Amino acid sequence: MDEYNIIRRPVITEKGTALKDESNQLVFEVALKSTKPEIKKAVEKLFKVTVLSVRTQNRQGKPKRLGRLMGRRRHWKKAIVTLKEGHRVEFFEGV
Repeated sequence: MDEYNIIRRPVITEKGTALKDESNQLVFEVALKSTKPEIKKAVEKLFKVTVLSVRTQNRQGKPKRLGRLMGRRRHWKKAIVTLKEGHRVEFFEGV
């Protein structure tokens, strides 16, 4: 799988920003079928950093009402990536 297909987008929230500042961790939305070693390789290749660990969570889509009908948002996978001390991703520095 291509690195750009594994890493979908960064998840920028208050908690994610606190993780970045306090413990040098980044949060990404990743492909549902991706594994921890694939995520690690993709982040290291895309951002030129050293990854110490990867934690993943499968998030269930929330039920939403569409008029009279009940729908559901899509399921997604979240990855919390811990970087080596001293490594930074410039994309997140302005957030």
